[in-house]
Amino acid sequence: MIEHFNPWWKGKEGIKEDEDYRKWVESEIKWVPDIIKEILLEPFSLNIIFGPRQVGKTTLLKLIVKKLLDEGINPRSIFYLRCDYISDYKELMNVIDEYLEIREIEGIRSSYILLDEVTFPREWFRAIKLYIDMGKFKNDVLILTGSTSMHTKGEVETFPGRRGKGKDVVMLPLTFREFIKIASPKLHSLLPRINSLDKVEECLKAVPFIKELNKLFKLYLLSGGFPRAVKDILRYNKVSEETYETYISWMRGDILKLGKSEEVARRIMKAIIKKLPSPVSWHGIAKEIDIGSHKTVFNYIELFERMFLVKVLPYIDPNKLEVDFRREKKVHLIDPFLYHLVSRWTLTEEPSEDKIVESVVATHVARRYEVGYWRDGREIDVVTRDGIGIEVKWSDNIKASPVKVGKIRKVITLSKSKFSRDPLVIPVSVFLSCI
Repeated sequence: MIEHFNPWWKGKEGIKEDEDYRKWVESEIKWVPDIIKEILLEPFSLNIIFGPRQVGKTTLLKLIVKKLLDEGINPRSIFYLRCDYISDYKELMNVIDEYLEIREIEGIRSSYILLDEVTFPREWFRAIKLYIDMGKFKNDVLILTGSTSMHTKGEVETFPGRRGKGKDVVMLPLTFREFIKIASPKLHSLLPRINSLDKVEECLKAVPFIKELNKLFKLYLLSGGFPRAVKDILRYNKVSEETYETYISWMRGDILKLGKSEEVARRIMKAIIKKLPSPVSWHGIAKEIDIGSHKTVFNYIELFERMFLVKVLPYIDPNKLEVDFRREKKVHLIDPFLYHLVSRWTLTEEPSEDKIVESVVATHVARRYEVGYWRDGREIDVVTRDGIGIEVKWSDNIKASPVKVGKIRKVITLSKSKFSRDPLVIPVSVFLSCI
């Protein structure tokens, strides 16, 4: 059975027989995730890759296999296992033992062990912990992928002192800049890249490309960064019904698997997108949807965060640049595609484009900075803990008069297409293309 999952054992060219790799090669629209560079392939290491379903984790593993084969690694020292057909940790141990016997016969001293969807077997972590403690993996590189349940159930935290050189890697949907790299590689090569918002003026170098950037941003607002949706939008200019159904099934399945009520989850999600982008309280949501307890709302939103569905922005006191958890929060979905998806799931009207755009900006900045918001009659949509504010105005009929308050030392205004240096105004598509 395990030979079936490892066609390269017949020789390195066997990778071409692998169904996942074959589909990747034959796809008109494909890419190598940048995240592949973050995985250290040195023994001993236990790397754990987690994130939402359907973001390309299996394809990433097959590309790692191809990379290792191209580097001349013995094909039989690369062991891939799909774990979604395995029932529990005992069965997982049996399959791993089968491979360890094969490599002993082959005289292989060091292996690359790739366990895909490892969270399916019950108590999977017991097998991995035991074998690490027994020294069975002391010369190996382990790469485990799993659904968000690894994160939500705290299973990732069960390996203290057992990670070696390994690390956690979160695989999220594509950013707008990554989307551009796929949709228009030539344009991507011409765009500046800024590593600090203190140098955000450098983004204005991309203004000559604003027409194309705005066109691509319109597509991104529909597909977001989920691979199937991206491929649909670049092929057909729309996201297919099949893709919507696939992602809704994933979201519903994970909620049920984690022991939560789909109905309660749907009602809370409906309240979130109806309130966007206004600050909300857990008490307010509980009262509106007649759940009874704000603690239930808190637990579900915390679950949504761990599932990488939402990002919660707390209130930041501009005088101290500290979070005030007592104040209302802003809740954003982490990817624009999710707004279209959740609207279908909850039978709710989609938020207007300007609201989704603010959300996209907030969640993009949140990937690199600790962020919140500030409101006191006036408002700054996104505030970083190191004192940068961002106001999103999805219009060109704006008068930029950025609010500066307390320790917020710099405020960036984002527009639809308008730009200037003083006051600083940058088009949203230009800004996102550079970060």
